[in-house]
Amino acid sequence: MSSENKSIHEFDLNLICEYYSNVERQGPGSPEITIKALSFIEGLTDESGIVDLGCGTGGQTMVLGQHAPGKITGIDLFPVFINLFNSNAKRLNLQDKVKGIVGSMEELPFQKEELDLIWSEGAIYNIGFERGLNEWRKLLKTGGYIAVSEVSWFTDERPKEIDEFWMDAYPEIGTIPNKVAIMQKAGYVPVATFILPENCWTEHFYDPQVSAQEAFLNKNAGNKAAEEFIANQQHETQLYYKYKEYYGYVFYIGKKI
Repeated sequence: MSSENKSIHEFDLNLICEYYSNVERQGPGSPEITIKALSFIEGLTDESGIVDLGCGTGGQTMVLGQHAPGKITGIDLFPVFINLFNSNAKRLNLQDKVKGIVGSMEELPFQKEELDLIWSEGAIYNIGFERGLNEWRKLLKTGGYIAVSEVSWFTDERPKEIDEFWMDAYPEIGTIPNKVAIMQKAGYVPVATFILPENCWTEHFYDPQVSAQEAFLNKNAGNKAAEEFIANQQHETQLYYKYKEYYGYVFYIGKKI
């Protein structure tokens, strides 16, 4: 198997962390899209409990902190991300409102019906869309919201190359109606569903990685694993530009009933 055809999950986690700690976003998105998704959430107050699962270094969490009332906890598995997260919160004077902690989305430190909003941009795939919606639901108050972005098919059929790539990387990828049906079955009213625009991938995710990749390769000169990882990232970028009509990220927002 060539490095281009490897799944990102086959690479060393420390290597992945080192790379993604040097870019603002760990997945497609933008401040404008975070604010748009937030506009569908009603009833938040200064006392609301909000959690951002798989928060990374907190690009989207800081936007939430600037636009949503309530206390926000960011949770990520990797300490290096959380250290950067809390530094970013302090830099933006959000440290009294936004706090990052190391933890797993599979074992969350919250009580039943404690939370008003569960947020997760581009990260629910780590536990799985269906499992995440079902397991996290018990932590939400009745009437609470969940807002997640998830890679999804735009068409029922697509070229073999991109189909095989995503079925290997994330077999739970599905069409938008399929994802909405899963959300309904899990006990949520689907409040809003919208496709992230192309600039969330290009301007906010792939373009900033060009200089980051160059710096990463210079720092890790002669490291075959590092070179393979960057080749893998570049291959994924090329596939997006080639097949972007067939897939992308979609925000799914639901209200617990």
